[in-house]
Amino acid sequence: MHGDRSTGATLLALLYAIGGALCAVTALTPGIWRMPATLAWSLAAGGAVAAVALHLRRERLGPRTVHVAVVVLSAFVGLLTWRSTSAVALVVLGPAVVALGLFTTHFLSRRAARAHLALAVALSTAGAAAAEPSGVVVPWLVMAAVLALLIEVQAWNTRELRRAAGTDPLTGLANRRTWETEANRSLAHALRTGEPLTVAVLDLDDFKRVNDEKGHRAGDALLRDLAARWTAELRGADSLGRYGGDEFVLNLPDTDAARAEDLLARLRSGHPAPWSAGTATARPGDTLPELLMRADAELYRNKRSKRGG
Repeated sequence: MHGDRSTGATLLALLYAIGGALCAVTALTPGIWRMPATLAWSLAAGGAVAAVALHLRRERLGPRTVHVAVVVLSAFVGLLTWRSTSAVALVVLGPAVVALGLFTTHFLSRRAARAHLALAVALSTAGAAAAEPSGVVVPWLVMAAVLALLIEVQAWNTRELRRAAGTDPLTGLANRRTWETEANRSLAHALRTGEPLTVAVLDLDDFKRVNDEKGHRAGDALLRDLAARWTAELRGADSLGRYGGDEFVLNLPDTDAARAEDLLARLRSGHPAPWSAGTATARPGDTLPELLMRADAELYRNKRSKRGG
């Protein structure tokens, strides 16, 4: 799940609560809906229970549970569409598809969001085809197509905003927050599986002199060039981020200390600009701040040795 897990789970619980309330409305307005009162009240109760359960487990909600919950919501919409007896009732369900689509585009991957939206549209269209009176399928399909287009535009906007929020504007690398999120995920995997993981802190030598003698534009160009050269040498699983100023950080999954040193040697050979580095390999019970502290300490030991002090 993208974004804050607790927020996503809370919104999903809210969707279930709204769905339960909608089912209660169907039981109270038999002139608009054909759904038997017993079934409507059962779905209303199920929505309420699911909403409470999702809210209580919001900090521990796994990806599989999220996908199942979204599929069940799509089935709810399809069932309500099937039991509609007027065009007005069908139009009321349009916002339900919109809400479901907006949730998936914001909190799930692009592929998953599209799959869930396609399922929701398919189930609701099948319900519209089976609903009485007939003749509502074409208007529903037109509305569904418009909704799908709007949701796709929103998905694009969400991706762009997320990319901008997680990217360093100068170098195009992950910013500090994004890098730490990925590094924490990698560290948790390494500690769980026993695979090695190494982090490295890279800091340019005498970068202030570049800015003072050649200007800040030259300094910015150097940072961009280094970021591009380093990125070209990394594996797909590696994560390079700009931590601030002229300091960079590397997250190297499935990499022990020796392999990390080999990689740093390749990075040095790719550009003449001088820089220093410190590394730390994960140990049982480590946290990311502890790893970065050890890597930072080694970085400054290496800088002092270069200065002969």
